[in-house]
Amino acid sequence: MADLGLDELKKIMRTCGVAESVDLDGEILDVPFEQLGYDSLAVLEIQGQIEQEFAVAMSDDALEHTKTPRQMLDFANDLITTGA
Repeated sequence: MADLGLDELKKIMRTCGVAESVDLDGEILDVPFEQLGYDSLAVLEIQGQIEQEFAVAMSDDALEHTKTPRQMLDFANDLITTGA
């Protein structure tokens, strides 16, 4: 299965809601989700969509390890690679 890329993550993020003023096309990899306008429920929704689209299961503590888009990509791709 292919890894989750930044463009795909951005598509998922857009479906989970974002403030009109947020530019997801800018340098967002290391910007905390909170600063991008995503609360913890929105981040959980992002995780849920990744789980569905890539047939992986994120642990209950995933939210603690995925504070930025880069961390989300790394965490998800580790799961995708290992088939977890």
